Amino acid sequence: MPIMDSIDEIIRQQVELVLMEDVGQGDITTLACIEPVNVKAEIMAKSDGVIAGLLVVEPVFESLDKNIKLDAGKNDGDPFKKGDRILSIEGDSRAILTGERTALNFLGHLSGIATLTSKFVARISGTGASILDTRKTTPGLRLLEKYAVACGGGTNHRFGLYDMALIKDNHITAAGSISKAVGKMRTFLQSEDYSKRFLVNPEDVEIEVEVENEAQLREVLNLGVRRLLLDNQSPEQLAGLVKVARSLDADIKLEASGNVSLENVRQIAETGVDFISIGALTHSAPSSDFSLKFLS
Repeated sequence: MPIMDSIDEIIRQQVELVLMEDVGQGDITTLACIEPVNVKAEIMAKSDGVIAGLLVVEPVFESLDKNIKLDAGKNDGDPFKKGDRILSIEGDSRAILTGERTALNFLGHLSGIATLTSKFVARISGTGASILDTRKTTPGLRLLEKYAVACGGGTNHRFGLYDMALIKDNHITAAGSISKAVGKMRTFLQSEDYSKRFLVNPEDVEIEVEVENEAQLREVLNLGVRRLLLDNQSPEQLAGLVKVARSLDADIKLEASGNVSLENVRQIAETGVDFISIGALTHSAPSSDFSLKFLS
């Protein structure tokens, strides 16, 4: 069984699920009040931001009216201003009203993520660091939320537990030490159990280890690990750890995370880390504001 279905199949499943949640047996008000006639409508922006979610908004309406006509005024990843036309719609009046809230929910949530991501990306422009997302996503919406991060200029990082090895504090505690945890990881990657479960060549599985201080950093580098997670460090502490790490391995990849905000992200980037991972991109982004209005 494949780890992940195609994006089209995932979107189809999402649309089916959310319409069942919202519409159920039918839209009582629309069925009572609205005659099934051909109308035109538009989705307009009521705030500024970066668009994301048209790839799922369009299937929402198409699933309710197979003959509906859609004309996007923007593409995912484009900036928009308050008052911009995002999408023109022509089709069955009942289908448009029934799909309105589901479409706007997707568009607002995903555009909010893209918009917040774009702000973080802009703040660190020129530093050489990249903004990463995390696994702190809404259950069931991870692929779409990570898509929105990419629309905002961020970089996707770890789609799940299956595509990278990240040894964190609890793994280290359970294994007994960093050295033991890394050793167990490398042994597992060469095991029959791994080869039966996973399709990725073990040599291509990146191992990243979380470190909390200089002693742990030196221990990890002595093990030949090529990527470190520096979690919950102040900018001053980060700068010190980056200096030590680069002196021991100039090519080591360094990721900072924890307590990152728009106010301090530039200072964090200027410590010399390669990546800054931010859970708030997906778990705390304010929704962008859109509305749908009939034209005729």
